[in-house]
Amino acid sequence: MSPQGGLHAFPEPVERLVRELERLPGIGRRTATRLAFHILKDEGGHAQDLAASIREVKDKVACCETCFQLTDVDPCRLCSDHTRDASKILVVEQPGDLMTFEATGMYRGIYHVLTGRIDPLSGVGPDDLTVQSFLDRIDQPDRNARGVKVEEVILGLNPNLEGDSTTLYLAEALEHRDVRVTRLARGLPSGSQLEFANTAIIADALHGRQGMAGSGD
Repeated sequence: MSPQGGLHAFPEPVERLVRELERLPGIGRRTATRLAFHILKDEGGHAQDLAASIREVKDKVACCETCFQLTDVDPCRLCSDHTRDASKILVVEQPGDLMTFEATGMYRGIYHVLTGRIDPLSGVGPDDLTVQSFLDRIDQPDRNARGVKVEEVILGLNPNLEGDSTTLYLAEALEHRDVRVTRLARGLPSGSQLEFANTAIIADALHGRQGMAGSGD
């Protein structure tokens, strides 16, 4: 039902488009309506290109079975790149965080994307993430990229309550495994998000990473 007491202010296809746009993160009805009008008025083919891009990304993009990065090939290009050090895994929460580290140009290992973080208040536990697949990569080298044994794990989660809780959970899970465990240096502001930090801060945090208790450092 539309906000006008059941009367459609717009034709139903337009109203449906507004409703779908409104479901996107950070998009309210006013912004959704403005976007819908922009799409309607477009005469340069942008709207058709946008629709085609959405179909393509839904049809062709999935998670890498090794690291869970978004990819259109499996394994992804990072996992299959022989110039990357597959013995070093940087653990991140989301694919966007991976891109933040890649933007520094200084990390040449590979990644593992958890697809979230442990958040009991939201009902998210380790079983809802890719934690077991990550641990399998440590325990079984053939599950890691190019069959390489993992020597170091860098815990690169966001420096907030949920990120720290997830970091501690993973550190405990790795404590008795034969792998060096480090975490990002605390140049990152507490409570912040990695995606909003500039590349210099990220590079410094990565370069100054610290060993965690029980990891043999």
